[in-house]
Amino acid sequence: MSLALDLSGRVVLVTGGTKGVGLGITRTFLAAGATVVTCARSGSPTAPGAEHRVCDVRDPDAVAALVSGVVETHGRLDVLVNNAGGAPASDAATASPRFHEKIVGLNLLSPLVVSQAANAVMQAQESGGSIVNISSISAHRAAPTIAAYGAAKAGLDSLTRSLAMEWAPRVRVNAVDVGLCRTENTDDHYGGDDRVAAIERTIPLGRMARPDEVGNVAVFLASDLASYVSGACLGCDGGGEPPVFLHV
Repeated sequence: MSLALDLSGRVVLVTGGTKGVGLGITRTFLAAGATVVTCARSGSPTAPGAEHRVCDVRDPDAVAALVSGVVETHGRLDVLVNNAGGAPASDAATASPRFHEKIVGLNLLSPLVVSQAANAVMQAQESGGSIVNISSISAHRAAPTIAAYGAAKAGLDSLTRSLAMEWAPRVRVNAVDVGLCRTENTDDHYGGDDRVAAIERTIPLGRMARPDEVGNVAVFLASDLASYVSGACLGCDGGGEPPVFLHV
């Protein structure tokens, strides 16, 4: 029996794979032996061994060219990780309709567009393929100041379950619902080390995730160890967010 987490010979596309959680995912797939292609609107590869392509995943024509280019270069596409996403904080009452449209487009519609292009390739492959959507704990709880983002991620979880049914049995589709994660921007985002430490004390496991820990879950879902897992939304949140009354 071969090692199920040895992804040698498999081609993986990670959107937004050059920084933060995406970089952790990229490094984890590389460590598992995969050929990894990252994409972003600009930049260059930040993980040694990865190949990088410039693509705005909100542009269907650019996405089609991206996926075609990966297949032309590598002959196949085995795994897609839809990681590109995010949202700045904004008051839902005053944010413009255009702002909300952009947030939903990036976090929900773009993963669908990239998944469609990847699925067309995977359905034609004898080995099929695997799609992993990077979602958020915000899909399952109130998300004040990032309301459109939370709604989009809830939609992404629903999309995951629907595509898993539509595209089976050749393509498996799963999601990772990520909680708070330490990245290069964490201290600036939350207001310094003391504030981050206070937040971490509320997490059952006592700390935020590392990007490579999210990557481990994505690699698992893409691997043969998860060969009978599809339509799952797997939490990677350190035990979740305890009820507020536990802290008052």
